[in-house]
Amino acid sequence: MKNNPNIHRASDIRIDLLLIANMIPDGARVLDVGCGDGALLEYLRREKKVDARGIELSPDGVNKSVAKGLSVVQGNAEEEISHFPDNSFDYVILSQTLQAMGRPDKILEELLRVGTHAVVSFPNFGNWRVRLHLAIRGRMPVTKSLDYPWYSTPNIHFCTIRDFVDLCDELNIKIEKAMAVDSSGAKMSLNSMLFTNIFATQGLYVLTRG
Repeated sequence: MKNNPNIHRASDIRIDLLLIANMIPDGARVLDVGCGDGALLEYLRREKKVDARGIELSPDGVNKSVAKGLSVVQGNAEEEISHFPDNSFDYVILSQTLQAMGRPDKILEELLRVGTHAVVSFPNFGNWRVRLHLAIRGRMPVTKSLDYPWYSTPNIHFCTIRDFVDLCDELNIKIEKAMAVDSSGAKMSLNSMLFTNIFATQGLYVLTRG
């Protein structure tokens, strides 16, 4: 039996990025805000033939992205995104970066000004391991998805899945699709907010204007 080449290609990127990629339609205009080394954009360009653009703060990330032939600009995402015209993209992605923004509420509004849809993922600070770490050790947790000590973390606005959903309601942002992921990267049921907020390690949402 022949190997399926898509299996190998999918393994090139993290499971959470693959889940995001599955939400993007073929041929879409995509902006990845905080694109890192361009792994997701490269995958989307190769597998879904998207018009791929990115913003990245790290010079190393920009260099790696450009080396892949990607169109990526260096700069602070909260400043650079303001330079893009309204509705210039079909999907704007903010993956595992929301908690590093100075004003998460403002960046969500900017994502949906620039793009028709926003895809946002973030680590869930309400996860039971985080709660247990705080309760027992009395110290800021360091976990697989929150892997910096408190004094050097780029994360300045932690939130839970419940916090995020409440913020979307406050900003009149429509949640078109929602997904929660557990520690193994498997998708979880969203039937119970309490269950999801305790056991999910990250949330992943597709947003549109309300």
